[in-house]
Amino acid sequence: MQRYILRNKNKILLMSGVLIGFGFLSKGAMDNPVLFQLALLVAALFGVAPIAIQAYQALRVKVVSIDLLVTIAVAGAFLIGNFEEAAIVTFLFLFGAFLEQRTLNKTRSAIKALTEMAPETALKRREDGEFEEVAVDEVAVGDVLLVKTGAKVPVDGHVIAGRGSVNEASITGESIPVAKEEGSKVYAGTILDNGTIQMVADRVGEDTTFSKIIALVEEAQDSKSKAERFIDRFAKYYTPAVLALSVIVWLFARRLELAITILVLGCPGALVIGVPVSNVAGIGNGARHGVLLKGSEVVSAFSRVQTMVFDKTGTLTVGGPAVAETEYYGDHIEEALGYLASVERESDHPLAKAVLAAIGETEYSTVEATEVVKGSGIIAQVNGHRVAVGNVALMEREKVELNAKARADIARFQKNGDSLVLTAVDGELKVLMGVRDQIRPGVKGDLRKLKKLGVKNLVMLSGDNQGTVDAVSRELGLTEAHGNMLPEEKAAYIRRLIEEEGQIVAFVGDGVNDSPSLALASIGIAMGGGTDVAIETSDVVLMNSDFSRLPHALGLAKAITRNMKQNILIAVAVVLVLLASLLFSDWMNMSIGMLVHEGSILAVILNGMRLLRYRLR
Repeated sequence: MQRYILRNKNKILLMSGVLIGFGFLSKGAMDNPVLFQLALLVAALFGVAPIAIQAYQALRVKVVSIDLLVTIAVAGAFLIGNFEEAAIVTFLFLFGAFLEQRTLNKTRSAIKALTEMAPETALKRREDGEFEEVAVDEVAVGDVLLVKTGAKVPVDGHVIAGRGSVNEASITGESIPVAKEEGSKVYAGTILDNGTIQMVADRVGEDTTFSKIIALVEEAQDSKSKAERFIDRFAKYYTPAVLALSVIVWLFARRLELAITILVLGCPGALVIGVPVSNVAGIGNGARHGVLLKGSEVVSAFSRVQTMVFDKTGTLTVGGPAVAETEYYGDHIEEALGYLASVERESDHPLAKAVLAAIGETEYSTVEATEVVKGSGIIAQVNGHRVAVGNVALMEREKVELNAKARADIARFQKNGDSLVLTAVDGELKVLMGVRDQIRPGVKGDLRKLKKLGVKNLVMLSGDNQGTVDAVSRELGLTEAHGNMLPEEKAAYIRRLIEEEGQIVAFVGDGVNDSPSLALASIGIAMGGGTDVAIETSDVVLMNSDFSRLPHALGLAKAITRNMKQNILIAVAVVLVLLASLLFSDWMNMSIGMLVHEGSILAVILNGMRLLRYRLR
């Protein structure tokens, strides 16, 4: 029976709410006090059942829990016939527990989601030179594997033949595919966007980078112990004290009514309701403003964050390459842009889409005699003109003159972290484009708001090269910025800040590769447009990847924490005043005490409801 009741707590919560609503409707609309009392009595009996069972189970292991506090309060309300308080207290307590459990349960599927993303098969070369599909567990170090377009790289290794572009977002978090050729390293779990490669397995099984990501998430989640709530600690000592005081009064004064009154007034209903109301109102405010806060413990830790660490791509930046800067040289630029678009339209290079998007509508021409220069770019014949599109090395190969202005522009673009796309027509430089992942609009202002809210250090960790990282850091005014970092290096950095320096650290990211850092950080904050794994591993989610919601989320967490402390103070102060007045004055009685008691409940509810209107100043 106990297991059945606990399994159906949510149904009991729903039934209790319906009965309470029906009760108040019968009193207000039908003027039927008997039906009102009956509905609330049944609602209270339903609601207290799972709470009482949990209190009993806790007592069996010698733990005085908050459930016992609520059970005693409801029992006292039954003794004095106050079914209204009994019903409302149990409903609000069960609703607060439901809300927190519902949000926290999502983290349990993070490991499963990561595991499902791991490659399961590989094309392994047999002794006769043919390739056969085998389970990835059958791949050994030194085996030669074939990876085709659209397939996942099965293990860590290096390319021995072929070339292509690999999407390494699952490892580095970077959106721009990386060109791979003979000698290049490739990682398990990454995807070959185009081309075909043969590779030699260097690390297999649990030694692969992707497997280490999964292990890091498991380790980080296991290391997170649930903090004991303040109310539980308070109840551990307070509840036995009230019980003892009630028994002492009954034994020595022989006044049963006074003993029951102490028991009833000593159970702080406002304390039981105050924290859930603050959490419900605060979390509701967050949901309306695109912020998901996963429980009261998250709110408490988030409000005390000292250092905020950011992934770059998809977090501080948009997450996709775009042309950031352009310079033109000489005449007939529109014609040159048309030639460039014609060449890029037929290219599978990762930067081609960014260039085409920047050019927009133009007149396309027929492209002939295309020659791909490995690692440099493309040369083609367009309308009888020799068009070269690529990097500086290609321009030098084509003996394109780069004057002082062009070289200065190239140096400036590179300092800004741009990938360069140069276009020459018949040996004359016409267009220079700088392509990079652009900073999100408004991020700089949002970071200033975070500093005003008390965040001391703003740090960026990225798998991108250090030059690009430094350029972004300078523009945003960050405290630190580190590039060329793999997931395990990011996690190690987070661990050092927490364990060695004792800081409360929040990590903000959006990719699979961010999952270990999200799980390990004091607070993991995921951009809602990122992967499901990152969202489920995190403690806070910013819906629609809207970075501007982050300052609101931090300010809201601080407001919720203040509000909870205020409610706790109100509740404890009222109880102390009631007990002191009952024992040391003649004017206090149960009626007055209950009136004050109900007033304190109303006070903490109204105080908590203020959070619904919270906005960051």
